[in-house]
Amino acid sequence: MSYLAYNSPVGALTLFEENGRLVAVEWGWPPETDEKPAPVLERARDLLDAYFEGKKVDFDLPMEPAGTAFQKKVWQALSRIPFGATRSYGELAAELGTAPRALGGACGRNPLPILIPCHRVLAADRSLGGYSGLEGTDTKRFLLRLEGALPG
Repeated sequence: MSYLAYNSPVGALTLFEENGRLVAVEWGWPPETDEKPAPVLERARDLLDAYFEGKKVDFDLPMEPAGTAFQKKVWQALSRIPFGATRSYGELAAELGTAPRALGGACGRNPLPILIPCHRVLAADRSLGGYSGLEGTDTKRFLLRLEGALPG
């Protein structure tokens, strides 16, 4: 498994890959290494740079997040929410035939935040709900404003 440290506007991120596929994005810095990052990590960094410049980005990267079959089904649904759009936990839960709380639990266990856009899911009243990122809902608010999904 190789990794790449990335200094983003929402804090330090570490991107991990295994066998040419992204497997995790974690908040914080990794230990230093002299190892050259895998090409998929460099591509992810370039896409994140464009994303944080406010460009509409399709994170069309090979990803293999570890999780249950249900979690993977939720993460696939999250990946279909377009840049700048939001959905509610209830809407997605109805689409997937599950309960909003179970869907929220899968969102909270998303190992590839930002790349799999769990930040685009809101509570039924359009409030932010939760977010597992470093600064919680402040990070979620930043990402949604960056995409134009929340007013300034």
